Amino acid sequence: MPEDPTDREALRAAGQEIRALMVEAAGAGARLVQFPEGAVTYPSKHVMAAGPAGEWAPADWTRAAWDVLHEEAESITALARELALWTVFGSIHPLTPPNRPHNSLYIVSDRGRLIARYDKRFLSHTEISYLYSPGQQPLVVEVDGIRVGFALCIEANFPEVFAEYERLDVDCVLLSVMVDDAPRARVAQAYGTLYNYWLGYSVPAQFSTTVPSGIVAPGGRWLARCPADGRPALAIADIDLDSQDDDITMALRYARPWRRSARDGLYGDRLPVGDPRSDTRTAF
Repeated sequence: MPEDPTDREALRAAGQEIRALMVEAAGAGARLVQFPEGAVTYPSKHVMAAGPAGEWAPADWTRAAWDVLHEEAESITALARELALWTVFGSIHPLTPPNRPHNSLYIVSDRGRLIARYDKRFLSHTEISYLYSPGQQPLVVEVDGIRVGFALCIEANFPEVFAEYERLDVDCVLLSVMVDDAPRARVAQAYGTLYNYWLGYSVPAQFSTTVPSGIVAPGGRWLARCPADGRPALAIADIDLDSQDDDITMALRYARPWRRSARDGLYGDRLPVGDPRSDTRTAF
């Protein structure tokens, strides 16, 4: 992924690679394809926030090739319409100066319309200090009857983001990251276990030798993984709300409803009556 948003040719090459994978995904029968955080560009702090004496300084976003970023986004959107393919990809989104941009996921429908944008809400210290404005809201989009939520990278370390999507009754969360970090993938897998929804985990190909992209089923099983060989690839799986797989059925039909009942106060009328400290049967 290009780390320099001023490098026009690198931005165009990133867009071209995204479109090649879109064609491959459509050819495999996919209805939606998810790309990593910063798929078009993930600006490096060393490029955008380094001062002349090596100190950190607020990024000068007027240097970014916003015209090329716009052109690449438009080309991706046009291809999504041609392929009838929902497409989710990461890039930076400009705001009116002097506001800093958002680090975002663009959600493009199978009709080639930009229907929504998820703006990263929890930022790293460097991001909030020198690079970006934080987002404010969760995002849920319905695709073919499936409710999909979105999260970005460091947000994996904030369980409240994923608990919120459970309360919003999503069927799947798409977590796009830009980090070479095996524990983050394990945390992502854990959310599929804890909240019993599908979890799409998208990471750049160069990090796949540590942990490749993949799709987690409700209950926590990896349904599909990309090869761990450092090359661009797709992991493809069905999100079937009527799945007959034993572990998915258990997660969707039993575990998720039961945990919701427990959180809503299922045990309220089953607590001990009186003062349990006086119950001598509990003494050793």
